[in-house]
Amino acid sequence: MVELIERKKDGGELSAAELEWFLAGYESGEIADYQASAFLMAVCFRGLTPAETYALMDAMIRSGETVDLSSRLGRRVVDKHSTGGVGDKITIAVGPVVAACGVPFGKMSGRGLGHTGGTLDKLESIPGFRVELTVDELVEQTREIGIAVAGQSANLVPADKKMYALRDVTATVDEVSLIAASIMSKKIAAGASALVLDVKVGEGAFMRTVEDARRLAEEMKALGERARMDVVCVLSDMNQPLGRAVGNAVEVREAVETVSGGGPEDFRELVVDAAAQLLALSDLEVDEAEGRRRAEAAIADGSARATYERWILAQGGDPDLAALPVAPVVREIRSPTAGFVRELQAREVGMAAVDLGAGRHRAGDPVDHAVGVICSKKRGDAVQEGEPLAEIHARTDDAASAAEAALLAAYEIGAEPPEPRPLVLEVIR
Repeated sequence: MVELIERKKDGGELSAAELEWFLAGYESGEIADYQASAFLMAVCFRGLTPAETYALMDAMIRSGETVDLSSRLGRRVVDKHSTGGVGDKITIAVGPVVAACGVPFGKMSGRGLGHTGGTLDKLESIPGFRVELTVDELVEQTREIGIAVAGQSANLVPADKKMYALRDVTATVDEVSLIAASIMSKKIAAGASALVLDVKVGEGAFMRTVEDARRLAEEMKALGERARMDVVCVLSDMNQPLGRAVGNAVEVREAVETVSGGGPEDFRELVVDAAAQLLALSDLEVDEAEGRRRAEAAIADGSARATYERWILAQGGDPDLAALPVAPVVREIRSPTAGFVRELQAREVGMAAVDLGAGRHRAGDPVDHAVGVICSKKRGDAVQEGEPLAEIHARTDDAASAAEAALLAAYEIGAEPPEPRPLVLEVIR
């Protein structure tokens, strides 16, 4: 192990066999945390070559079981993954839209990390909803309902789970090749044959610049293609929250409103865009324009909402929005001045929601599904003095007061409207 650390520290390249030996040794406990930490830090300074990144990902996949959803269902299964954002409830809306168009959507999702929300936490705000499915249950539900979303199997890429926990406490999370190998190992092991990657860019994302996001997208796309997976990467803006709702139950409500034909314009745009990309990947005779037409039709004719309800019922949940938990304290934040919203800082809004209890400061913290924030005004909106900027859903008055101060600081209001900024920055096919 000392030899491998030294070679990587000096900029050398490791073989696939050496990386597999390292990963197996760390998972078994033969290689100590301090040696694995030194190796990961050397990777952060020196990087991994494309061959090393693929070898590391492949070893992660082979450390546990895999699921071949497409083979077991006898047709292509699609998936969508986001690199993490504030107000990003895309999966809850995209899945039913795609499934309503006749394309199976099978996904293993994760929980919130830092200021970003997690799909499983949001779905668990639905009374009775069960996120723990066996592989057989995941396959059968995808076959019968057209959609299943579950937590990651304990036996799926276990080596990645252990190494990620070490990266989290050794400041080695943000190395692009390590991120790419970690994400794609889970996507490939979970068995979909086509994937849309939504790579968030900006102040509220893990990738702060378009250049960093593009590099991550291209690495993940290359890994997927080597594993014979069709991948499209969408770089999307995360300098302000996506949609208006940030929390758990409040985001579920917004996702359901969107599949029913309503919802905020920016969120609806990204849902239809992602659905169009997935539908085009699933069928060579469907291009993106036709995919968009089909997605919009599924929303308009009610089939997307009906598919959502069948999905929630199949996993034990109550699809009635009235069943979602409601916070006891609801407080409006009013604008101290007139003008235009020039910026709405996504990270600050996300952290305000976490502080209310919608997310975790540490792994294992409980989540309050009822609390959150509704951003009534967003970038570019005109606002009058005293007009509501946002709405806080809190457990106590004290928590609402703390969130109010944080949210007022997240808003920048000026006399002139800001220059328009696109939501989709780039598509890499």
